[in-house]
Amino acid sequence: MKYSLIVDVYEKLSGTTKKLEKTSILAKFLPKLKGNEEWSYLFRGKVFPDYNEKVFGISNQLVMKAISRASGISEKRVVSDFKKIGDLGDVAVNLVGKKRQKTLFAKSLTVEKVFENLKKLTDMEGKGSVDRKLALVVELLGGASGVEARYIIRTLLQDLRVGVADGIMRDSIAEAFLDDWKENREKVEGAYDRVNDWAFIIKLAKKGVKALNNVKVTPGRPMKVMLPVKVTDVSEAFRICGKPLAVEHKYDGFRVIINKDDKGRVSLFTRKLDNVTNQFPDVVEIVKKHVKGKSFVIDSEVVGYDPKTKKTKPFEFISQRIKRKHEIPRLVKKLPVEINVFDVMFYDGKSVIDLFLRERRKLIEKIVKTEKFKIRLSKQFISDDEKEVTKFYKDALKIGEEGIMFKKLDAPYRPGRRVGYMVKMKPDAKDLDLVITGAEYGTGKRAGGLTSFYVACSDEGASFLEVGRVSSGLKEKDDAGGTTYSEMDKLLQPLIIKENGTCVSVKPKIIVSVTYQNVQRSPKYASGFALRFPRITHYRPDYHLKDIATLKDFDKEVKKEKGWRKDILG
Repeated sequence: MKYSLIVDVYEKLSGTTKKLEKTSILAKFLPKLKGNEEWSYLFRGKVFPDYNEKVFGISNQLVMKAISRASGISEKRVVSDFKKIGDLGDVAVNLVGKKRQKTLFAKSLTVEKVFENLKKLTDMEGKGSVDRKLALVVELLGGASGVEARYIIRTLLQDLRVGVADGIMRDSIAEAFLDDWKENREKVEGAYDRVNDWAFIIKLAKKGVKALNNVKVTPGRPMKVMLPVKVTDVSEAFRICGKPLAVEHKYDGFRVIINKDDKGRVSLFTRKLDNVTNQFPDVVEIVKKHVKGKSFVIDSEVVGYDPKTKKTKPFEFISQRIKRKHEIPRLVKKLPVEINVFDVMFYDGKSVIDLFLRERRKLIEKIVKTEKFKIRLSKQFISDDEKEVTKFYKDALKIGEEGIMFKKLDAPYRPGRRVGYMVKMKPDAKDLDLVITGAEYGTGKRAGGLTSFYVACSDEGASFLEVGRVSSGLKEKDDAGGTTYSEMDKLLQPLIIKENGTCVSVKPKIIVSVTYQNVQRSPKYASGFALRFPRITHYRPDYHLKDIATLKDFDKEVKKEKGWRKDILG
């Protein structure tokens, strides 16, 4: 298949912001991927399923070199054009495109070739890998038209800009292969939440709804977790989950799905689907010794504690271990953890997600052998008494827990959903999870690094809208605990996609929790909202872009603020 056919779809997708139009465009194309369903990954800017962590490892600098070599134009000119245009994809259109036009009898670039070279890039490491990567990119650009070069570059830089979010992919597959697609798209989503592989889902959808319904949880393959709904009072929790309900502590740790396959291999995944098995060898050993079963998938919260005082530590301390690849033994001793098990989705060859919570709880009570400071079951009791639950909530806060969880007893486990089977309540602190989309270089003692950050919410589509700039909350020195300004600078530097003086735009990837005084409407930012006195409290490497606040959340905050002022001021 000619790569230009996929590029035509890219152009159509990027030419509209309407979700139904995007869905229709993609639905018409997907049936053409006969036997090559994995090419559907390209519409997400990838060559692997969403759970696969392999990356291209291509920087702006390497792309500029590749454009220079493929076009015969000096690197200095490429850099100059990039500063003016701000998009290396568009730079390639002008420079590579003109070179292509002058080449007689040029062969058409194929999807097979693009896909093959992109996959090779993800496996290149070590000495000489930069030169080998450069050669592969130049080879693709040398055979590309201008517009093809644009999307090759954007794919390499993970900045495709065609707006194919999960919802668009789900609806496109349903429309392409299922009758009554609007009714059956939930079947597509449910199957995807178990396997996290769109190519696999396309193959199943071709066989019909029954094939989608038969998708099972598989140990060793990351799956979406069931997500809680937020509540502000106990009565609301009872209204959602019914009476009686299960009540548990809400721990200040990070969510870990623990897998053991039938070969005895233990693997750990975050709610973002990141594989953190290597970072937590201590958790692996604890699981092997303390959880019975040939194979299983269990849901847990891993919480850090001080090795000397044994007191629990807030998330920001243990977050240091999530992304570290080196000095693991030292970190295991310095930042030990305890596993809090609260659910099970698969056990000894059988999926148990359709069992009610009360049955799943009995199962984990049988298979988990608890040991203090290593592994335990989440503290739980069943109640229909609001006063009793309120006391439990206050006691939880006194001992340093984040809050409490409420769970519907007669409910299955639904991966990837906020279905009202589980709700959370914690003090009504004004904090939101947001993504960094831009930054500014600091001055004075913070000179030389990015120290002021533009944060954005989601419009529930494929774009992010800024809501403010935040310059406080991170640590100055790494001995103070938590994320430092220099560490945040290191995280953001590889994500820079555009520079304008001291300001930069970055790929929306780094998620932070931000506290604030209040939200107000403002024309200053694209969202129409602005945070007053924002402050970063946590870097959240365990969170996904789906987890950040939305425009609806901001609208609610503004309305809540108006209601408060009306009550106080009359």
